[in-house]
Amino acid sequence: MRRSKARIVSQLFIGVSTLAVLGAPGFAAAQDAASTVGQPGPSEIQDQPVVTEPEVDDVVVTGIRASLREAVDIKRDGQGVVDAISAEDIGKFPDTNLAESLQRITGVSIDRSNGEGSTVTVRGFGPEYNLVTLNGRQMPTATLGDGASAPASRSFDFANLASEGISAVEVYKTGRAAVPSGGIGSSINIRTPRPLDKPGMRGSIAAKGVYDTSRNEGDPITPEVSGIFSTTFADDRIGVLLSGAYQRRKASVNSASVGFRDGFLGDPAANAAANNTWGELSPAGTNVTNRPSGSDVYEIPQSAAYDLIDIDRERINGQLVLQARPTDSLTATVDFTYSRNKVEARDSSVGIWFNFGDTSSAWTDGPNAGPLFFSENFAPGGLLNPTTSTGKDLSYSGALTANQTENKSLGGNLTWEAPGGVTVSLDAHHSTAESKPTNDYGSSTSIGTAVFGVASQSINFENDLPILSYTMSPGIDPLNAGLVTPTGNSFRNAYFKDEINQVQLKGRYDHEGDFLDSIDAGFSFVENKVRSAYGFIQNETWGGVGPASSVPDDLFELVSLPDKFKGVQGSGAAGMIPSFYTFNFERMADLLESQYQVCSNPGAGEAAPGTCLASFTTDRRLTEKTISPYIQFNTKFELAGRRAHLIAGVRYDQTVIDSTALVPIPTGTRWTGANEFAINFAGADFTRFKGSYQNWLPAVDFDIEPLDDVKLRASYSHTITRADYGSLQGGRSIDTNPRIGGGTGSQGNPGLVPYKSKNIDFSAEWYYGRESYISVGYFNKDVSNFIGNTLINTPAFDLRNPGAGPRYQAAVAALGTTDGVRVRDYILRNFPASSLVTGTTPDGFLTGDIFGLPEDPLYNFQITQPFNSDQTANIHGWEFAIQHQFWNTGFGTILNYTIVRGDATYNNTESPYVGQFALTGLSDSANAVLYYDKSGLQARVAYNWRDGFYAGGAFDPTYVEAYGQFDASASYEFVPGLTAFVEAINLTGESRRGHRRSERFVTFSQPGYARYSGGLRFTF
Repeated sequence: MRRSKARIVSQLFIGVSTLAVLGAPGFAAAQDAASTVGQPGPSEIQDQPVVTEPEVDDVVVTGIRASLREAVDIKRDGQGVVDAISAEDIGKFPDTNLAESLQRITGVSIDRSNGEGSTVTVRGFGPEYNLVTLNGRQMPTATLGDGASAPASRSFDFANLASEGISAVEVYKTGRAAVPSGGIGSSINIRTPRPLDKPGMRGSIAAKGVYDTSRNEGDPITPEVSGIFSTTFADDRIGVLLSGAYQRRKASVNSASVGFRDGFLGDPAANAAANNTWGELSPAGTNVTNRPSGSDVYEIPQSAAYDLIDIDRERINGQLVLQARPTDSLTATVDFTYSRNKVEARDSSVGIWFNFGDTSSAWTDGPNAGPLFFSENFAPGGLLNPTTSTGKDLSYSGALTANQTENKSLGGNLTWEAPGGVTVSLDAHHSTAESKPTNDYGSSTSIGTAVFGVASQSINFENDLPILSYTMSPGIDPLNAGLVTPTGNSFRNAYFKDEINQVQLKGRYDHEGDFLDSIDAGFSFVENKVRSAYGFIQNETWGGVGPASSVPDDLFELVSLPDKFKGVQGSGAAGMIPSFYTFNFERMADLLESQYQVCSNPGAGEAAPGTCLASFTTDRRLTEKTISPYIQFNTKFELAGRRAHLIAGVRYDQTVIDSTALVPIPTGTRWTGANEFAINFAGADFTRFKGSYQNWLPAVDFDIEPLDDVKLRASYSHTITRADYGSLQGGRSIDTNPRIGGGTGSQGNPGLVPYKSKNIDFSAEWYYGRESYISVGYFNKDVSNFIGNTLINTPAFDLRNPGAGPRYQAAVAALGTTDGVRVRDYILRNFPASSLVTGTTPDGFLTGDIFGLPEDPLYNFQITQPFNSDQTANIHGWEFAIQHQFWNTGFGTILNYTIVRGDATYNNTESPYVGQFALTGLSDSANAVLYYDKSGLQARVAYNWRDGFYAGGAFDPTYVEAYGQFDASASYEFVPGLTAFVEAINLTGESRRGHRRSERFVTFSQPGYARYSGGLRFTF
């Protein structure tokens, strides 16, 4: 299987790693890496020697070698564990995506969304554990999350920012008093250029075309244009800088997915004791081969689908910077940064759902038994319509996600270099991030259609790609558009806005004594105001909202499937669904609204007049106010005759939280389909809670040069990461679709305190050449205050289970079966006062809603509530790096390998009824780069690899498998300032895959495709 391929390739790089990212002086030069308190968002990296490059017509020309040389200087002369990437030239970053560049740093790996780098993991800590700042300012974040709940994440999405307007990115892996708090994994500072950093007129403009081979159809070539212009005048005392980027990308992400039930034990008695028997395997020998037994753990597929997702992404970035230096000691800066990332994703899918009736399956050996295949038959006996089966559906669904994230930041800075070695900087900004839908349907929507008459369906798990197949009853053609019936639908509407107002006062005193070199001190006030809202409208008409004849045949388009998964093992296997029908989402939605009022009169929820935009039923408001004074002493001295430095400081954080939440009030329940239930809501109310906490965060950095060109470092620090917004929200919410065995819900806790980590770092570095070094580092993190979730089993709002009780028992007694379709038909016919008929299936069974009654048993809900557990975890690892220049050949290499280990790992053999604490995202990673830079020709081939990792799930874990990717780029400067370039991303088209406890139980499988671009860049 392909998941071993990436691991094999990675072995080439074990034992070596790179810190030297392809970045350095360029436009920002050494100023971007200097400790310049006088700039907005000063870097905490100490002053570096300026690398002087030859000038042609007052234009600084730099390349890969100059970039790597500067990277060596930054690493060697910096204090603590800090890595930096800088622009290779004005308007030219090493990669087209910031996340893709960051993954080249030792210990940094990324997660991809829609085929692009999106979020970062540092030393095993995922995106929610890393703080991102822009020019030293805490930035708001906005994302709409999974689309099926109120957004809650603090994770920064690097896909919002184009790299062309960035001068440098700094990654602080250990805490320092002068660095803002909030990142256990790291603090990442994105720096943008300033005109007075480098006086004179300069700039660049670039244009390229992008060819994405993943496109399912249509013209895949899209444009990208970027430019930056900077000038100074009035004797270089006034400067203006303007940058902008426009990027359009069209791509496709095709995915096979398998949904799952809760895990089971091989012992039926244990499942019964846990009230978890629905979907359990039949006894051994009853259509089950090698049934798991005893303490074996197994999981049952609930659903499966092939999704063809077409993406249209448009990204706009811009920045305007005005600077004035009326005197040599006073600098004023005003800057405005804007970004907008608009993404439209159209998902067409074919899927199957299991009812757990007449099933058959085969399994691997335990203790983690995985399925080889899982099938279900639907017998046609006793039907009103003898030409069809029980009315089981083959689902053809369409979904539309059309959202945009808009970021705005207005800031000002005033810096005074006072007499006596004192520098004072006052910085303030108002920044917002807002995510919302861009259409009248919502942020995450889905419309179902189906062909009824499935006789059997199956999933084969023996390949990397799950093979979905089905057979239809005689006379039923699933490719007859005239049989496609509209069914259920949902329109979800999410909104997220984060507003940050921050004021920072920083000062530096340069003492320059024999021991005390300087003192840094400062104060920060941050007001973080977050609004997260969500609402939905839903129609549980899964048996059909109307007849197939209500939808014209020309609305459907037939598409093939096997060719959409090329390169994934199993694609085109015998029995794989060969094709299915897709449809235009907007046209279908408007048709259903005109005929059945699915939006203006839905089964659940309500929408704004004339739209399908659901009114918010969950509306969370949170305000965090944090004050943070700090002081830091920087010393230099000799120890045993060798030069040494000691930096020691402390930061104090005090945060007050005020959280309010509007939550919907449930009023009743409905049984809407064979295994579908829904909750009715009416009205909502606000609840309010408060919380507070404070932390002292010490930090100490020490380094010494025991030998020439050799540096040893040691660091100790405390760092924190704040809880996600969803955990801090007040109020209890109940999920809208319970199952027959019970429902779920959640409740927040504003009293949560942050995660806290005590960090130790050691490193040794040997700089044996101007552009070459070897380094090895060790890190250890002891983390406490983990946020766990406790499950509270309780009734809620007096909600009743209509899938049990007297009516259900009467139907079973009369029919002699528990088949959901027949039982529902009996209740709908015989209990009209407590039900509502909405239609019939093609075989004549009634469909509709069966309402919960007081005599029905109470629904049990598992309410999830976060709390600070006494659980602790240790994360430790090694970072190895080598950067080597092969004399004056122009060739060089950069290699790195990071080992990450932790004591909180998931035990797949443990009972699924025991929740486990485990750290997500822990995995080894490696990079290898071979480059050439000589005589105007630059070329680079890079390989990035990340090992498989645990992705989450306290009771039912999921894993993402190992993944490796080759990228390449080349450029040639024909004449000074004019360069042609080509780039390739995922050159070999590597695919991605995830699984559950057993590698057989695939959760997703996605083919990979290469993306190419080429263009021209003019620099002046």
